[in-house]
Amino acid sequence: MRATNILFCAFLLHGLAHAQVLSPEEIRDPEMSALQRKYQAELKLITNVAAAHAFPYHFYFSRALDLPEKQQALSDQRSVQFDRYQGKIVLKITGNYFASYSADLMRPEERARKTYEDVMLPLLQASVQALGETDVPEAFAFEISHHLRKKVLGVSSEGVENVVLILPKDAALLLVGTTDPKLQRAAIFEGQTYLNAVPISFWPRPEVEVAHAQPAAAKAAPQPSELIVSPRLTKDLGSPDRLALVSPAVVAKQPAAVPLNEPVAADTSPEAMKTLQSAHQADLDKMVQELNPQAHFVRYAPPAFIPFHSGLYLQLSMTTTLPLSAAGSQYKLAALAFDQHVALLIRPVLAYIKTQGDFEGVDFSTSVRLLGDQSSDSSAVAVEFIFPLVLLQKYAQYDSTGQQLIDASFVLINGERVSLNLQLAEAAFQLQ
Repeated sequence: MRATNILFCAFLLHGLAHAQVLSPEEIRDPEMSALQRKYQAELKLITNVAAAHAFPYHFYFSRALDLPEKQQALSDQRSVQFDRYQGKIVLKITGNYFASYSADLMRPEERARKTYEDVMLPLLQASVQALGETDVPEAFAFEISHHLRKKVLGVSSEGVENVVLILPKDAALLLVGTTDPKLQRAAIFEGQTYLNAVPISFWPRPEVEVAHAQPAAAKAAPQPSELIVSPRLTKDLGSPDRLALVSPAVVAKQPAAVPLNEPVAADTSPEAMKTLQSAHQADLDKMVQELNPQAHFVRYAPPAFIPFHSGLYLQLSMTTTLPLSAAGSQYKLAALAFDQHVALLIRPVLAYIKTQGDFEGVDFSTSVRLLGDQSSDSSAVAVEFIFPLVLLQKYAQYDSTGQQLIDASFVLINGERVSLNLQLAEAAFQLQ
């Protein structure tokens, strides 16, 4: 009986592994489809190794990120495929990792590094084992989501973070082929790493490298068009089989783009917030007086600085009123609130903010209501668009789109972080 169970489990694992490789017929790019067919056995080897690996928490290959685990178990798990990135052929793997980290106990770099060590590294080792001696890929691309527990405005919540690693094949071969931690880290530095679309370093960079990197960065600062806003490895609506990066030009290597040292948390004490409030109060009072006709600020909740994500953000509480015809999901209401209200306030609001670098960004906190809705079950949807100042300035200078701004920032609906696709929401609205 036990032998029968072992055979059944082995069969089941083989079946799951087979289902996790995208079929060649689904890939529209003829070259990528041909590679997918040619290396089917190697791709199945990767998923076989993953199926036998004991991840610390549940891991699923997945074509969609940020899924609840119950939904994930029933969703499409075919995510291993060849794709294109910056003109190069990459092996792309996406998945959901159901580890939940504490924002209070782990820094962003520590969370990203933990997911790399628990999930990405075993997958990379399996990928190099399967494809290390073949002509393709030129690089390996991973995007893995994990969960994050934190308090937002005093309310406990759990959201999702996405970790991205794009590693050239030569660097991957070096990393897998050595046991020297210094060489392994050096190999990772040859790639690109991101947390929620923001460049990040899994480890602090060596001091000697920092000394050489800083003058180079000062002499050749990247142009706005070269800055990545959202490097999510998701499917683009217009080109379903291409990696969708919102910026066409990306620096070849990461060092100049990532923080060279561990970030220092801002002083979020009540005294610090009071001092910051006093420094900006005159400008905030003027802003409320002059922008209220279009902003619809909440009278009993004046602009105030709040702690969020290890920094201080200016919270602007307002009300967004949409036409009754806009009724629909909370995601549609949030997208329309941005397009028809918040986006129109960004440039006017920035005009009242002194760029002293003494706070991180702006939290546009709005209560979304439908005009004339008198139904007994009507209720407002609370949406927060929490934008870092540097990204707001890029948007104000027309160096990024609203979608890029949202992808690289925080959107909370009723206290829960969400992903928000403006185009899909607008399309749904127009079909009403």
